[in-house]
Amino acid sequence: MALLTVLLLVAVMAAVAVLVLDDIRFSVRRTMNAETQSQAQWYAAGAEALARRQINRLRDLDPVKTPIQPDWNGRVLSFPVEDGTITARLSDGQACFNLNSVVEGQLEVYVARPLGLQQFVALGRALNLPEGRMRAIADALTDWIDTDTTPRAQGGEDAAYAGQTQPYRTAGTLLAEVSELRAVKGVDAATYATLRPYLCALPTTDLSPINPNTLRPDQAPLLVMLADGKLSLASARAAIAARPASGWSDANAFLMQGPMAGVQLSIPVQDQLTVLTRFFNLRVDVEYGGSRAVRTALIELPQAGPARTVIQRWTLDE
Repeated sequence: MALLTVLLLVAVMAAVAVLVLDDIRFSVRRTMNAETQSQAQWYAAGAEALARRQINRLRDLDPVKTPIQPDWNGRVLSFPVEDGTITARLSDGQACFNLNSVVEGQLEVYVARPLGLQQFVALGRALNLPEGRMRAIADALTDWIDTDTTPRAQGGEDAAYAGQTQPYRTAGTLLAEVSELRAVKGVDAATYATLRPYLCALPTTDLSPINPNTLRPDQAPLLVMLADGKLSLASARAAIAARPASGWSDANAFLMQGPMAGVQLSIPVQDQLTVLTRFFNLRVDVEYGGSRAVRTALIELPQAGPARTVIQRWTLDE
């Protein structure tokens, strides 16, 4: 009996020891993972600070026109670090249609802006989306942002969303993320996927400030949008392809060349064209010690003062 008792105690103690060691091992592993992930995030934050310095440097080079040389727009830069790699990509953050430009106003009072609505519909037309659907989405988007409670002809205020399986209300303020558009009445997955590459949600109601010096050929629909159909997609691509090596000196130089010369734009639309980029998109990917961190940010370069981050995420910009 004594021998059996000793053997039983030994077996129990061995089992307890195994459990304790496993718990210690997992605790150590969790701590190491947390430290590794924290270090990866610090690397990402450092890359963002470096990007802001680079943006400030661009303004120092030319305060009137954002230089396109040295090449920075969309260029992927990789930095090796001990046991990992940092990859960063900086691009023009205003080469898009600003969803918040369908309204105008200030002090949290927003009303519809007809020109913003017109450009949203024109963008959809350039992408071969049904005009009727785009007009309905434009009305619904305006009702989503504006501060009144009167629905537009094809829009919808709170009542349009209250009867859904998971009811919710309109925002009544500016969009913080493009992904919010998916909650707007009439926006299905296919429409969202078609529009998404050309959309942004800038923290302002200003009409989209398009810099022709940073446009890529695949962003030609934005020029078609500004011209409201007076410019073909092929002509828009040709206009972008005609860009000088150092970029156009100003917006007028762009409007006077090639395919753009015969296009009549209204004064407000002409004012949208600028050679000065104010908003920049940043994506940082960090691989470190088996951990991965992704940081995306919208960085603003104001007229005075250093560049500042206005939106940052630890996820991809959906």
